[in-house]
Amino acid sequence: MTDGSVFTVEVDQNSYLPVDGTRVDAVVTVTSTDGAAAPAPASDVLEVIVIDCSTSMTGSKIHAARQATVAAIGALRAGVSFAVVAGTHVAQQVFPAHGTAVADNSSRAEAVRLVERLRADGGTGIGNWLTHVGGLAAAHPGAIKHAILLTDGQNGESEGYFANALDGVRGAFTCDCRGVGTDWRVDELRTIATALLGTVDIVADPADLATDFESIMGVAMGKSMADLSLRLWTPRGAAVRFVKQVAPTVEDLTGRRTESARQSGDYPLGSWGAESRDYHLAIDVPAGSVGDEMLAGRVSIVRPGTGGAVETVLGQGHVTAIWTEDTGLSTRISRGVAHYTGQAELAEAIQEGLAARKAGDEVRATARLGRAVALAAASGNDGTARLLERVVEVVDAPSGTVRLRKGVTDVDEMTLDTRSTRTVRVRGDG
Repeated sequence: MTDGSVFTVEVDQNSYLPVDGTRVDAVVTVTSTDGAAAPAPASDVLEVIVIDCSTSMTGSKIHAARQATVAAIGALRAGVSFAVVAGTHVAQQVFPAHGTAVADNSSRAEAVRLVERLRADGGTGIGNWLTHVGGLAAAHPGAIKHAILLTDGQNGESEGYFANALDGVRGAFTCDCRGVGTDWRVDELRTIATALLGTVDIVADPADLATDFESIMGVAMGKSMADLSLRLWTPRGAAVRFVKQVAPTVEDLTGRRTESARQSGDYPLGSWGAESRDYHLAIDVPAGSVGDEMLAGRVSIVRPGTGGAVETVLGQGHVTAIWTEDTGLSTRISRGVAHYTGQAELAEAIQEGLAARKAGDEVRATARLGRAVALAAASGNDGTARLLERVVEVVDAPSGTVRLRKGVTDVDEMTLDTRSTRTVRVRGDG
């Protein structure tokens, strides 16, 4: 079933290839229309709030976590199913005692009463927390399932246990991760957020948690559809190099592909509301002759069927290839492709530069962070440029000439790291 009125799918590319050309690049902008922008019925939404209650959360952190959780509970829409979980070395259900409750004045008040009793005492077992949320999510098939996970420290489980737990909940719910303070690991929370199609960020000051939780909840309560996929069909003989989300953040979806039909694969998009996202596709196709034209890819936004219903195609766009001898045509680079190639490189340069700095390799750190400064300046990514200036002294931005700053705080370094994947859209776009 097809309903093209729900999403618009716009393709930005240079379709022209030289006679020996085989690589096709395109940026696909997917935007919800009015048909996909209204929030889903409250009965189709599940929200789980997971709060680290390990011993390290004592003092201002557990106080702020309680306040933030209360704020998040207050932002729940009436009729939404929800639960609050305290995370130590195990997951302990705070409210309700088992399963989930439906948000109303009574359930919110009882949840708040129990949250205000939370104390910090125990270890940190994040894989166990995720498994617990997965069990709650399994009781709500077809719903928009979202979790907020807050921690201030590093996971105490074995790498194998944690990896198995994370694999066990892929696709079960989306999860926004927050680290409070500076004693947690960015790569650890980024791994969770990437696997569960959520976000990761630092909340350096515990006093800012409540505002952050309210913001996360506001976005979550506005979602309208769950478990969407980008389906990419390619012709016989073609191969997909990569599929990456490139706005609002960089996320490589290539390895998340599941085969859906002959010559077609699905890439998970998670839940969707009133929003627009950009994706960079790269496809290798068989070389053509001058004048040949080919449908190099068909992009569809697909919603799975539930309760025996068939899946729905909500929007569609085409990626094309045309072979020409005119080098003036074949050497043009799409503005969007050029911009987002730079944005993806920007994220990589920041993460590699920070890793080199931490390892004591100042030469490589200077080179990679200098490259990041140049890319941020060229693309107009002013937010990232400002974060870079806290870590390096910029001598000349266009050329990427920088000097490493001494005495950089953990907050500044972790903020740059967590926000390295945030992108800006092509200048001139809305």
